[in-house]
Amino acid sequence: MLGKFNIRTDLALEAKESYEEDDVEIRGVKIWEDKDDEKEICTTTVVIETENGAKAMGKPVGTYITLEAPHLSMPDEGYHREISMELSKHLKKLMGEKEQSVLIVGLGNRDVTPDALGPCVVGNVRITRHVIKEYGKFSMNEEKMNMISGLIPGVMAQTGMETLEIIQGVVDETKPDLVIVIDALAARSTRRLNRTIQITDTGINPGSGVGNHRNGISEQVLGVPVIAIGVPTVVDAATIVNDAMETLIASMDEAEGIKNLGGALGTLDKAEKHELIHELISPHLNTMFVTPKDIDDTIKRISFTISEGINAALKLS
Repeated sequence: MLGKFNIRTDLALEAKESYEEDDVEIRGVKIWEDKDDEKEICTTTVVIETENGAKAMGKPVGTYITLEAPHLSMPDEGYHREISMELSKHLKKLMGEKEQSVLIVGLGNRDVTPDALGPCVVGNVRITRHVIKEYGKFSMNEEKMNMISGLIPGVMAQTGMETLEIIQGVVDETKPDLVIVIDALAARSTRRLNRTIQITDTGINPGSGVGNHRNGISEQVLGVPVIAIGVPTVVDAATIVNDAMETLIASMDEAEGIKNLGGALGTLDKAEKHELIHELISPHLNTMFVTPKDIDDTIKRISFTISEGINAALKLS
């Protein structure tokens, strides 16, 4: 056993799976799963309750809700509407249904398509703060209405400033009750690319999945609750090779002539295989990240789906 090494993933679900492979129960972590076969949505909730659980999982204490939707990347309006409603339901549980001021932050670089999820979502969110402050909520024929503002801070290469510095300045000036951040994530499984949405009340560390460690955006830092929504849009090269190796091993096990070779490789667990692959492709490909060829259309669809979920969650009447 090579031990737990740093697999590039932003998903708590995948951190949980790495322990399931070793049949290890993690103290201080509760996990439950809910499958809706009719909607074709699997929801996994990971609740990290203690610092011991946080250390083991490599994630902060809090709640992580993962929606796995196999057709999320497909152009099916009805299916995307179901996802929006499911996202809205979980958001309401985390944020409550009281009237409040909410800042929506779209993290990422709008000029790089796989990283443009956050800016695209904010572009579709219904912004109301300026109208309410100028004319009052009754001008919009609503008795109760959240005050929604939006921010697209860009990335350090564009602004010369830490993303956190920009968000902190806006939070200090506008004093929202809640911050919702949206960002593109990295996964360690190709089957989750553009098919998974993670919602968490712990905030986010921008760029951590691809090795760019920026300051974390959380309630401890900003002084207000932070909900993060993310979708994995990239995987690293080692992940692609690892997935191909697993398929190869499965094929070898079914073929009589090369069964022994497949069996030998099959004795390695996922951690050992990933480490082996990481060493084999180093140093030329271990900094390469890959995204599907239809990422442009996919980001447009998924960003709209998430923004509709946010709009529905923030609507009070």
